[in-house]
Amino acid sequence: MAYGMQLPVQSQSPLYAEPWEASAGAEDLAEVARAADRAGFAYVATCDHVAIPRRLAGAMGAVWYDPVAVLAFLAGITERVRLLSHVAVVGLRHPLVTAKQYATVDRLSGGRLVLGVGAGHVQEEFEAVGADFAGRGALLDECVDALRAALGPEEYPVFEGERFAFRDLAQLPRPVQERVPVWVGGS
Repeated sequence: MAYGMQLPVQSQSPLYAEPWEASAGAEDLAEVARAADRAGFAYVATCDHVAIPRRLAGAMGAVWYDPVAVLAFLAGITERVRLLSHVAVVGLRHPLVTAKQYATVDRLSGGRLVLGVGAGHVQEEFEAVGADFAGRGALLDECVDALRAALGPEEYPVFEGERFAFRDLAQLPRPVQERVPVWVGGS
Protein backbone atom coordinates (compact mmCIF):
# COMPACT_ATOMS: atom_id res chain seq x y z
CA MET A 1 0.00 0.00 0.00
CA ALA A 2 1.24 3.49 -0.83
CA TYR A 3 0.56 6.67 1.10
CA GLY A 4 0.49 10.27 -0.01
CA MET A 5 -0.38 13.57 1.56
CA GLN A 6 -2.03 16.84 0.76
CA LEU A 7 0.57 19.40 1.71
CA PRO A 8 -0.04 21.98 4.42
CA VAL A 9 0.52 25.71 3.82
CA GLN A 10 -0.59 25.68 0.14
CA SER A 11 -4.29 25.54 1.10
CA GLN A 12 -5.46 26.82 4.44
CA SER A 13 -9.05 25.86 5.03
CA PRO A 14 -10.10 26.42 8.64
CA LEU A 15 -11.51 22.87 8.49
CA TYR A 16 -8.03 21.33 8.52
CA ALA A 17 -5.24 23.93 8.60
CA GLU A 18 -3.08 24.14 11.69
CA PRO A 19 -2.44 27.55 13.32
CA TRP A 20 1.27 27.53 12.36
CA GLU A 21 0.35 27.52 8.65
CA ALA A 22 -0.94 31.11 8.77
CA SER A 23 2.61 32.46 9.09
CA ALA A 24 4.33 29.67 7.14
CA GLY A 25 6.12 30.25 3.89
CA ALA A 26 8.06 28.55 1.12
CA GLU A 27 10.71 27.06 3.40
CA ASP A 28 8.06 25.45 5.62
CA LEU A 29 6.34 23.97 2.58
CA ALA A 30 9.71 22.75 1.31
CA GLU A 31 10.57 21.16 4.65
CA VAL A 32 7.35 19.13 4.71
CA ALA A 33 7.74 18.05 1.06
CA ARG A 34 11.36 17.01 1.59
CA ALA A 35 10.38 15.04 4.70
CA ALA A 36 7.65 13.25 2.72
CA ASP A 37 10.19 12.51 -0.02
CA ARG A 38 12.71 11.07 2.47
CA ALA A 39 10.01 9.08 4.29
CA GLY A 40 8.96 7.29 1.12
CA PHE A 41 5.55 8.85 0.58
CA ALA A 42 4.12 7.98 -2.83
CA TYR A 43 2.96 11.53 -3.58
CA VAL A 44 2.52 15.04 -2.26
CA ALA A 45 -0.53 16.96 -3.41
CA THR A 46 -1.65 20.51 -4.01
CA CYS A 47 -5.16 21.93 -4.40
CA ASP A 48 -6.66 24.32 -6.93
CA HIS A 49 -8.91 27.32 -6.52
CA VAL A 50 -8.62 30.48 -8.59
CA ALA A 51 -10.62 32.68 -6.21
CA ILE A 52 -12.77 32.06 -3.14
CA PRO A 53 -15.99 34.05 -2.83
CA ARG A 54 -16.60 35.92 0.40
CA ARG A 55 -19.61 33.68 1.19
CA LEU A 56 -17.34 30.59 1.35
CA ALA A 57 -14.16 32.14 2.78
CA GLY A 58 -15.13 31.33 6.37
CA ALA A 59 -15.41 27.61 5.71
CA MET A 60 -12.86 27.22 2.89
CA GLY A 61 -10.36 29.91 3.79
CA ALA A 62 -8.97 32.27 1.19
CA VAL A 63 -5.36 31.00 0.97
CA TRP A 64 -4.97 28.64 -2.00
CA TYR A 65 -1.58 28.67 -3.68
CA ASP A 66 -1.45 28.07 -7.43
CA PRO A 67 -0.97 24.31 -7.87
CA VAL A 68 1.27 24.51 -10.94
CA ALA A 69 3.62 26.98 -9.27
CA VAL A 70 3.78 24.82 -6.13
CA LEU A 71 4.42 21.61 -8.09
CA ALA A 72 7.16 23.30 -10.13
CA PHE A 73 8.75 24.53 -6.90
CA LEU A 74 8.57 21.02 -5.43
CA ALA A 75 10.02 19.48 -8.59
CA GLY A 76 13.25 21.33 -7.89
CA ILE A 77 13.58 20.38 -4.22
CA THR A 78 12.43 16.76 -4.12
CA GLU A 79 13.88 13.69 -5.78
CA ARG A 80 11.49 10.75 -5.79
CA VAL A 81 8.02 11.63 -4.54
CA ARG A 82 5.31 11.98 -7.20
CA LEU A 83 3.69 15.40 -7.64
CA LEU A 84 -0.12 15.38 -7.67
CA SER A 85 -2.65 18.08 -8.42
CA HIS A 86 -5.44 17.27 -6.00
CA VAL A 87 -7.50 18.29 -7.93
CA ALA A 88 -6.99 20.75 -10.76
CA VAL A 89 -10.31 22.32 -11.69
CA VAL A 90 -9.62 21.90 -15.38
CA GLY A 91 -12.80 23.59 -16.61
CA LEU A 92 -11.43 26.93 -15.44
CA ARG A 93 -8.67 26.94 -18.06
CA HIS A 94 -8.25 26.02 -21.70
CA PRO A 95 -6.85 22.46 -21.98
CA LEU A 96 -3.85 23.60 -24.03
CA VAL A 97 -2.84 26.02 -21.26
CA THR A 98 -3.30 23.29 -18.64
CA ALA A 99 -1.36 20.77 -20.76
CA LYS A 100 1.52 23.19 -21.29
CA GLN A 101 1.81 23.92 -17.58
CA TYR A 102 1.64 20.33 -16.41
CA ALA A 103 3.85 18.96 -19.22
CA THR A 104 6.47 21.44 -18.05
CA VAL A 105 6.10 20.23 -14.45
CA ASP A 106 6.48 16.64 -15.64
CA ARG A 107 9.59 17.57 -17.62
CA LEU A 108 11.14 19.56 -14.74
CA SER A 109 10.42 16.76 -12.26
CA GLY A 110 11.86 14.00 -14.41
CA GLY A 111 8.45 12.38 -14.99
CA ARG A 112 6.88 12.51 -11.52
CA LEU A 113 3.58 14.27 -12.31
CA VAL A 114 0.17 12.79 -11.56
CA LEU A 115 -2.55 15.03 -12.97
CA GLY A 116 -5.52 14.92 -10.64
CA VAL A 117 -8.55 16.64 -12.14
CA GLY A 118 -12.05 17.51 -10.99
CA ALA A 119 -15.19 19.36 -11.98
CA GLY A 120 -15.07 22.04 -9.29
CA HIS A 121 -17.81 23.22 -6.98
CA VAL A 122 -17.46 27.00 -6.60
CA GLN A 123 -19.88 28.70 -8.96
CA GLU A 124 -18.35 32.14 -8.58
CA GLU A 125 -14.97 30.88 -9.81
CA PHE A 126 -16.56 29.66 -13.03
CA GLU A 127 -18.48 32.89 -13.49
CA ALA A 128 -15.34 35.00 -12.89
CA VAL A 129 -13.44 33.27 -15.71
CA GLY A 130 -16.42 32.88 -18.05
CA ALA A 131 -16.66 29.09 -17.70
CA ASP A 132 -19.86 27.01 -17.72
CA PHE A 133 -20.67 26.04 -14.12
CA ALA A 134 -23.96 24.29 -14.91
CA GLY A 135 -22.26 22.16 -17.58
CA ARG A 136 -19.09 21.48 -15.60
CA GLY A 137 -19.54 17.68 -15.69
CA ALA A 138 -19.53 17.58 -19.49
CA LEU A 139 -16.82 20.25 -19.48
CA LEU A 140 -14.66 18.01 -17.26
CA ASP A 141 -15.19 15.04 -19.58
CA GLU A 142 -14.12 17.04 -22.62
CA CYS A 143 -11.16 18.59 -20.80
CA VAL A 144 -9.93 15.12 -19.77
CA ASP A 145 -10.13 13.93 -23.39
CA ALA A 146 -8.38 17.07 -24.62
CA LEU A 147 -5.69 16.76 -21.94
CA ARG A 148 -5.03 13.12 -22.80
CA ALA A 149 -4.45 14.22 -26.40
CA ALA A 150 -2.36 17.26 -25.51
CA LEU A 151 -0.24 15.36 -22.96
CA GLY A 152 0.23 12.35 -25.23
CA PRO A 153 3.32 11.54 -27.26
CA GLU A 154 2.46 13.66 -30.32
CA GLU A 155 4.40 16.90 -30.76
CA TYR A 156 1.41 18.26 -32.70
CA PRO A 157 -1.57 16.83 -30.81
CA VAL A 158 -4.99 16.73 -32.44
CA PHE A 159 -8.30 17.09 -30.66
CA GLU A 160 -11.81 17.90 -31.86
CA GLY A 161 -14.50 18.41 -29.23
CA GLU A 162 -17.65 20.45 -28.74
CA ARG A 163 -15.92 23.25 -26.81
CA PHE A 164 -12.24 22.81 -27.70
CA ALA A 165 -10.35 21.90 -30.85
CA PHE A 166 -6.69 22.01 -31.76
CA ARG A 167 -4.33 20.70 -34.43
CA ASP A 168 -1.07 21.77 -36.04
CA LEU A 169 0.04 23.48 -32.81
CA ALA A 170 3.30 22.26 -31.29
CA GLN A 171 3.15 21.61 -27.56
CA LEU A 172 6.72 21.49 -26.31
CA PRO A 173 8.23 20.44 -24.05
CA ARG A 174 6.56 17.04 -24.06
CA PRO A 175 6.09 15.25 -20.74
CA VAL A 176 8.80 12.77 -19.78
CA GLN A 177 6.14 10.11 -19.19
CA GLU A 178 4.69 8.55 -22.31
CA ARG A 179 1.27 8.84 -20.67
CA VAL A 180 0.86 11.16 -17.70
CA PRO A 181 -1.41 9.45 -15.16
CA VAL A 182 -4.77 11.25 -14.93
CA TRP A 183 -6.80 10.74 -11.76
CA VAL A 184 -10.36 12.05 -11.58
CA GLY A 185 -11.58 13.14 -8.16
CA GLY A 186 -14.77 14.53 -6.76
CA SER A 187 -16.96 14.83 -3.74
